[in-house]
Amino acid sequence: MFDYVIRRLLLIVPTLFGIMVVNFIIVQAAPGGPVEKMIAKVQGLDVEATARISGGGGEMAQTRPQGAQPGGGGAGAKYRGAQGLDPEFIQEIERMYGFDKPAHERFWMMMKNYAVLDFGDSYFRDEGVVDLVIEKMPVSISLGLWTTLLVYLIAIPLGIAKAVRDGSRFDVATSSVVVVGNAVPSFLFAILLVVLFAGGRYFDWFPLRGLVSEHWAELSTWGQIKDYLWHMVLPVGSMVIGGFAGLTMLTKNSYLEEINKQYVMTARAKGLTEGRILYGHVFRNAMLIVVAGFPSAFVGILFTGALITEIIFSLDGLGLLGFNAAINRDYPVMFGTLYVFTLLGLVLNLVGDVMYHVIDPRITFDKVER
Repeated sequence: MFDYVIRRLLLIVPTLFGIMVVNFIIVQAAPGGPVEKMIAKVQGLDVEATARISGGGGEMAQTRPQGAQPGGGGAGAKYRGAQGLDPEFIQEIERMYGFDKPAHERFWMMMKNYAVLDFGDSYFRDEGVVDLVIEKMPVSISLGLWTTLLVYLIAIPLGIAKAVRDGSRFDVATSSVVVVGNAVPSFLFAILLVVLFAGGRYFDWFPLRGLVSEHWAELSTWGQIKDYLWHMVLPVGSMVIGGFAGLTMLTKNSYLEEINKQYVMTARAKGLTEGRILYGHVFRNAMLIVVAGFPSAFVGILFTGALITEIIFSLDGLGLLGFNAAINRDYPVMFGTLYVFTLLGLVLNLVGDVMYHVIDPRITFDKVER
């Protein structure tokens, strides 16, 4: 198992590099960029943008080159909306963001910086990428952690109950709930919860904005906990409703597969109680794939599943940060967060594989000598 872990750790490097290359090329082909965005602001007589160019060029020129706009050159013809502007003025904008260098050179400089965990500064927020991620992390961790825990706490017992009562009225009734949960997106549940319980039309029981209340710092410790949990009820509830269905069916099918195996029939023939069979023997084998998939499930919910929920409930988390970075062509934030989250995802996938072995030592990923 140790050799397998070492191989997987070594494979992380080329895998991560390949993902960054592909995304860099895709962004390279996309229209727009920080240079064009700044040109548009200047053409629109944006006083703040003009001041940043004329007065802050020295500071901005230190920003590490990241992104994917065609670099170098002085003519403004290659940028939309640049007609009529002084070529030297456009070159100064390019130098501000480091786009006076070729694309491949910017990419290598970016990867060298990322290798030492130097992710640079945002183009348009005047903050470091790491500081922005840390600032938004509490929201995403709250949504991801609570949603993942509740999904597992609901889906596993429900899936086991459906498997044990396969074909019964309980199984049929709960299957309808699972089908609805699987068919309706979580953001529709979020809108429904807002209409019903957040002052949309009927009841005004839950807050609609933020992770905590404005007066949170003035509350007692118990009051702060209650306020935080009260703010989490609707967003987490909407994500749980939309996310438990798949895991429930996976648990049921895994349990049914194990129940029908020979060792279960042998255990029954030996006179073991049904509870001992189901929870002493079947549970460990059936839950292998479910429990081992927890790290990947958490990463998926944490970094990719909460964007619309954050927008609906006015939660400023990582999903909204990434969305705004893509819209504004804030390449340091885009590529920095992509690098960090991809690296984290690859490591947690490895953790999931290791958990297979921890749960059932009979499972090994080492090569078998023939």
